[in-house]
Amino acid sequence: MKAAVLLDNGFEELEAMGPTALLKRAGVDVDLVSVKDGPVVGRFGIAYQPTLPFSSYDFDQADCLILPGGPQHETLRRNEAVLKLLHRFAEDDQKVLAAICASPTILGQEGLLKGKRYTCFTALNQDFGGTYVDAYAVTDGNLITGRSAAASIEFAWAIMEKLCGKEHCDQVKASVYYKPVVQ
Repeated sequence: MKAAVLLDNGFEELEAMGPTALLKRAGVDVDLVSVKDGPVVGRFGIAYQPTLPFSSYDFDQADCLILPGGPQHETLRRNEAVLKLLHRFAEDDQKVLAAICASPTILGQEGLLKGKRYTCFTALNQDFGGTYVDAYAVTDGNLITGRSAAASIEFAWAIMEKLCGKEHCDQVKASVYYKPVVQ
């Protein structure tokens, strides 16, 4: 399995690196893909490299596209190539589309949450035509959404279970001594 984490300056570090680290523990090949050339700088000033350039990345090889939140969601929302890619993943039943915190709002504004169960950063929720769920992570078919930085681990587990199966996900949880959060 392969996942691509889409990054631009201002991404929320925990929402990108938490799922990346846990997915790598599960044996998922994870690529950090930068919308701009060169290293990207997260919300709190941490630069990440190496990243692969969006312009030459082969998204056909990725089974999952992950969008961390943070201030980057504004620049992603204005990028036509990114929006086209989101639609491509949403329309392909062999691909998983995962977005956390502010990034599910991009999906909502693109009409990709219509008829879906989802979550997002609560203060940014609007009428996206779906059903907002008050939970850390929500899976609806091949769509996975997460609420906030606090939900990064639950979001990662949801992605892992979808890509690797429940049994493998449970093994990784046990290997890091995970205890479920009671909501």
